[in-house]
Amino acid sequence: MADLFGAPVVLDSGHRPLADRLRPKALAEVIGQRQVLGPEAPLTVMLGGGALSSLIFWGPPGVGKTTIARLLADETDLHFVQISAIFSGVPELRKVFEAAKIRRQNGQGTLLFVDEIHRFNKAQQDGFLPHMEDGTILLVGATTENPSFELNRAVLSRAQVLVLERLDGDDLKKLVVRAEEELDVTLPLDSAARQALLDMADGDGRALLNLIEQIAAWKVDTPLDTAALGKRLSKRAAQYDKGGDEHYNLISALHKSVRGSDPDAALYWFARMLEGGEDPRYLARRFVRMAVEDIGLADPQAQAVCLQSWDAYERLGSPEGELALSQAVIYLALAPKSNANYVAYKGARNAAKATGSAPPPKHILNAATSMMKDQGYGAGYAYDHDAEDGFSGQNYFPDEMERPALYRPVERGFERDLKKRQDYFAKLRAQRES
Repeated sequence: MADLFGAPVVLDSGHRPLADRLRPKALAEVIGQRQVLGPEAPLTVMLGGGALSSLIFWGPPGVGKTTIARLLADETDLHFVQISAIFSGVPELRKVFEAAKIRRQNGQGTLLFVDEIHRFNKAQQDGFLPHMEDGTILLVGATTENPSFELNRAVLSRAQVLVLERLDGDDLKKLVVRAEEELDVTLPLDSAARQALLDMADGDGRALLNLIEQIAAWKVDTPLDTAALGKRLSKRAAQYDKGGDEHYNLISALHKSVRGSDPDAALYWFARMLEGGEDPRYLARRFVRMAVEDIGLADPQAQAVCLQSWDAYERLGSPEGELALSQAVIYLALAPKSNANYVAYKGARNAAKATGSAPPPKHILNAATSMMKDQGYGAGYAYDHDAEDGFSGQNYFPDEMERPALYRPVERGFERDLKKRQDYFAKLRAQRES
């Protein structure tokens, strides 16, 4: 920084945020991310072979994306340039590319780190391509969103996606030790409170260091317990983005727990979504979807239970109404499972697309006019109620279409009875046709 007269202002380390003071000086000092930095991991192999490619770091906040990018530039003697897609536009990008070209002409490569790269639109992302291809820049993008959905295929085809993970408990403990050494203090917490602190960080190293800075400044004589810590620190909200990856990850976990007949896991993910601020009505709608997709006619009552629980939530509101929804979760998880209806529906849609405009057989068409009657509409139709067993066994598919077997009920729940009925009618149909 410079003051009004241009003289540099030097900040001592005490004024630097702890996260900046503890930023690793080498890749070997990075805590966590062994899946990309371990002995046989991608980055280690690339650096060992002297062939670092453009990269996309995909992971949650506070796991080291910026730090690793900066250290990669140091390891490869590339000039490090950092921009954020939130604050940068086309004019800024042009300046970055022009500067990188000049550097390249002078024998210096550029590692361009783009934070929140998914926030650039398609045209802006396309602007990176020629500079990546001719070697003007080595791109390292960071994103918290799924690159498959948020980044252009052209960019993804020229970069390797590496997934960075939330820091686990051991990683966070190592970070606490480093922080205490840097600050030359022992945090005034008992063992339970130290664990509570790690839980508050929720895998985010930067958030943990910010909390540690607050605690280290407290003037206390005896170690604090969990209750005292909770009073002094507002608990950090669990990571949850109702419009992003975490939303889809958690609803996927909930849906698959129901499908897997695990009520405990289903309740856990249901609670996680509520704790993250999810709209209970969204969950109510998804429960109805689960009932018709994964249970279907194996237990027709499941759909009714979901709708009743939804109605109870609307009448009770929060927080009492969530109890009705949790009841639906338990019922769904323990209900007999069948996707026969789901498979049959998809098969019917595919068959409808494949057969185009094939008309129904004339014998099941009403002859509304004499001309239609002359053309054979309704001729030979057998009224099922007049037939033996109330079943005519006639063909109801287009004449040129081979009869498909779409609905295949399972031997579970109520569908066991439906299968018996289906088999009975199939036997009668075969008899009528013969």
